[in-house]
Amino acid sequence: MRGQGGSDTRNSDLPLTTGWSNMPSMKPDLDLPDLLMCTAQGTWRIAGTRVSLDSVIHSFWEGATPEEICQDFPSLSLAQVYEAIAYYLKQRDKVDAYLQAGRDGAEKLQQEFSGRHREFLSRLRQQLLSSRQSPTPS
Repeated sequence: MRGQGGSDTRNSDLPLTTGWSNMPSMKPDLDLPDLLMCTAQGTWRIAGTRVSLDSVIHSFWEGATPEEICQDFPSLSLAQVYEAIAYYLKQRDKVDAYLQAGRDGAEKLQQEFSGRHREFLSRLRQQLLSSRQSPTPS
């Protein structure tokens, strides 16, 4: 499958951090099925759509049926949803590792953001509290 920019991203050696966000992504050292493609940022998407495998799996974890998942993501066919769930169930360790890498990366970004912008966030909170406490003109 061809990714963005026309390069084959399924079997490429993507960096462990992405250029645009510094968010770690799982290196796709496994051969992804034709159902999935890997973006330059390391996100696994259902081929031909913008729907991430993460979205389908999270809906599945929340108890949604394949039919409900199709309703939530109209760009997916029922066959694609079943295939994504089947891939997850067959490759659970690999998919769970990919999902965990995404969670770890998001947590790291949140910590970096909070640390880097602590002063700004503190001033913003103070301004919000002040505006809530000041009487509104009638």
